Amino acid sequence: MIGRRLFWRIYLTLLASLALAALLIALLWHFAGDKRVDSLRRMPVHLLEAAIPVEDQPPGAIQAAAERIARAVGGDITVLARDGQMLAFAGERLKRGPPTEEADWDIPLPQNVRAFHLRDGRVVLARFDFPLRRPPWYGVLGGLLIAVGVGLAALPVVARLTHRLERLQRSVEQWGAGDLSARVPVAGQDEIAAVSASFNRAAEHIQTLLAAHRSLLANASHELRSPLARLSMAAELWEQDPSPIRHAEIARNLAEIDQLIEEILLASRLDRPEPNGAAAVWERVDLLALAAEEAARTGASVEGSVVEIDGDRRLLRRMLRNLLENAVRHGAPPVTVHVATPARIRVRNAGPAIPLADRERIFEPFFRPAGHAEDTGGWGLGLALVRQIAARHGGTVRCEAPDEGGTAFIVELA
Repeated sequence: MIGRRLFWRIYLTLLASLALAALLIALLWHFAGDKRVDSLRRMPVHLLEAAIPVEDQPPGAIQAAAERIARAVGGDITVLARDGQMLAFAGERLKRGPPTEEADWDIPLPQNVRAFHLRDGRVVLARFDFPLRRPPWYGVLGGLLIAVGVGLAALPVVARLTHRLERLQRSVEQWGAGDLSARVPVAGQDEIAAVSASFNRAAEHIQTLLAAHRSLLANASHELRSPLARLSMAAELWEQDPSPIRHAEIARNLAEIDQLIEEILLASRLDRPEPNGAAAVWERVDLLALAAEEAARTGASVEGSVVEIDGDRRLLRRMLRNLLENAVRHGAPPVTVHVATPARIRVRNAGPAIPLADRERIFEPFFRPAGHAEDTGGWGLGLALVRQIAARHGGTVRCEAPDEGGTAFIVELA
């Protein structure tokens, strides 16, 4: 499994790095320690030369010096002449083989005996419990123990890290297999938690879009049945009676189908994120002038002040047209448009107020209020497109029941 391989890769890499670091530290300690020991090798010799007289004058001076040194170190001291004869000893008498010409700090001697060669040829044998030099493997062992300790401490951390990655992998695979409700538990504040949260947001957005598209497709299929049925009947009647009335009926049904398909395509396009740099091609739009142009088509009145914003002129025109057509179709005259700063558009009609429970749902695609028969029609995609276009321009839209009566739609753009 990918997560297991990642676990061992991270953990073994950590252990190998620690082992290498421990080995390097031990080697540095060893060689640096050798230099310090080299400098210390000469110090006992100088101290012994200063403490032990060259000649036994007065008699017993060398013996007294050996006894003082033995008491100081808490061990045994034996002083040998150049030819190997014993000059003095304190404690147990120490013996060794024939003398050599070089100092033999490192030559092994029995019973933990150390030999110090003085510059005049004499040799001082010493035995005491204090170790003069730490064995080289002490450093290596210490470094390895440190690596093992850190490795054991890092084990739960690495295990938890890879477990969270495995959990993320399983959720992604589950989501990719078709379970769009799969989400990743978000724990902690690190990068894995950020990736998990990003995946959850993306999965939620995609699930919402797919659900909206399914609903749109189902509702659009339902809405297309009526004009298609009327068109089919009109075509059959046209074959029997090719009159202008039949021709007008066919044209009306074709226009209705064409408009519905255009709205479906526009709704699908607005669901997608805006391409990079798309806002850069927006132009300066005068909302009051645009509202006056669209109001002239429906006979609505327009008032307000000049307000200019950066936006997509075609989409803003479609938003105003849908609001006005909705007011004419589902409301009653007079229809008024008021444009005010900052970028606020109010479209009001004198028809009956929309119930409070339906004021948010009317922006859903093909919403049909309770009690409305199919032949009376619903809101279609018009108001759903209004909300999408307003959102594309950083704005919002809401439905209200003004004090003066009727229904008002208020659009506020950024």
